[in-house]
Amino acid sequence: MRRYTRDQRIAGGKLQTSKTTTRIRRARELGLIPTREITLKESQRLDHLAQEHLGNSHLWWVLAALSDVGWGLQMPAGTIIRVPLEINSIRSIVG
Repeated sequence: MRRYTRDQRIAGGKLQTSKTTTRIRRARELGLIPTREITLKESQRLDHLAQEHLGNSHLWWVLAALSDVGWGLQMPAGTIIRVPLEINSIRSIVG
């Protein structure tokens, strides 16, 4: 189940990532984005993981989209996060 199936509602419909989020989720479902799973530990945040694995903390929303966890940077310990194995698979979708 997706926590936020209508991302365009966030920020009054002004968030520019809603279409991209949909494309990322669809590509994941089709197996076009190879990922690995990380189980979050206490105090780990999506922006820190994005910096570590994608080289850019601003791409935290990519991890959220791949993992269907919503839009919070801080997730509870034990949350499963999907991380793309290579950034190029994301770049081809995000542009």
